[in-house]
Amino acid sequence: MKHLKVMVLLVFVAAVVSPWMFTRSVEGQGPTEAPTTDMDARTDDLNNGLSTPADFVANKTTFEEVEDLGDGLGPLYNATSCVSCHQSPDTGAGSQINEFRAGHLDGAGNFVDAPGGSLINDRAIASVIQERVSTADPIHAFRMSLSTLGDGFVECIDSNALIANVNAQPAGQRGTLISVPVNEASNVARTGRFGWKDQHASLISFSADAYLNEMGITSPLQPTENTSNGNSVAAFDGVADPEDHVGPGAPNGVDVLAFATFMRATRAPGRGAITAQVNTGDSLFTQIGCAVCHTRTFTTAPAGTVINNGAFTVPAALGNKNIHPFSDFALHDVGTGDGIVQNGGQATANKLRTAPLWGIRARIRLLHDGSAFTVNDAILAHFGQANPSVNNYINLSTANKQALIAFVLSL
Repeated sequence: MKHLKVMVLLVFVAAVVSPWMFTRSVEGQGPTEAPTTDMDARTDDLNNGLSTPADFVANKTTFEEVEDLGDGLGPLYNATSCVSCHQSPDTGAGSQINEFRAGHLDGAGNFVDAPGGSLINDRAIASVIQERVSTADPIHAFRMSLSTLGDGFVECIDSNALIANVNAQPAGQRGTLISVPVNEASNVARTGRFGWKDQHASLISFSADAYLNEMGITSPLQPTENTSNGNSVAAFDGVADPEDHVGPGAPNGVDVLAFATFMRATRAPGRGAITAQVNTGDSLFTQIGCAVCHTRTFTTAPAGTVINNGAFTVPAALGNKNIHPFSDFALHDVGTGDGIVQNGGQATANKLRTAPLWGIRARIRLLHDGSAFTVNDAILAHFGQANPSVNNYINLSTANKQALIAFVLSL
């Protein structure tokens, strides 16, 4: 999309596409720990080894670049760059920024998007097309920006591993996994894992979606501009679509590829200080049942595994790695649902993806809408499928509650 920009993009092409979806690890070679970042912007430790230093800097620069009208910004948008929503403390992490969604229930009790879609953009390039919410759409929800650090490893978790993990959960606490289209693979479905509603399974799809819905910039995967409350804004769009142009090795858009490659190349959030109190809380986290949904460990698929329905091959830097996201990446009804339906159908209206807890020590606004400011408040907001764990937490001594909170804040 930026025709004058010269940059080097790391392009992944599978040399051989295996007829098998999954490959075996090298015999006798076990998984290794994924590299981690210390969650400190003063430390240059984000690159996980997937990209050369020069490529990593180039893609990070694109992720941080501020879009303007000449790039195709808007006509409707929420932010002017990826880093606007993904920065604290490192580029790619989360932030205090949220997005707004709205809709209503029809006569049968089913959720219906507000005109033009449930996402209501906060900003516009002209006041006359500013989106608004009417009284006909009383269901309102805020969604906090999520961290993308380590998401390359999450993308490389075998879907079968996610399914097996959920199947092992107690029936009353079992999560829901949904299949969502992988846009770059002709919309063939894969198990969702990104976004508050598991609405994406690949980082290319996620990037194209965010470029359009958060910055208003179209790409080959998302070539159509959004409307303003259902009304066309074509008269305000001065750049031909798709605005993110195709380049060598980037059939889905040069910037979309740069965004996805940057995220794939980031390290996973690492731990903070581990004290005796934290170790006590670590044990309690499992004992009271938090780990049922906040799964500690996954191992990514082996290098060479073809994922995203043939669109990506797991590279050595991401393959056969142990990660500790503290999430099952499944949807649960724990009483914090926002009533919004996206890819998963009406049954998911009050379900949200288990929030990954890695990197939580860099956040102050907790839960999907940022409504909790302490770990204690976030825990007490859970009920529904989380009732057993919350009741166990309530019955802990004050010292043990403090230990559990200290453990969470070490993640």
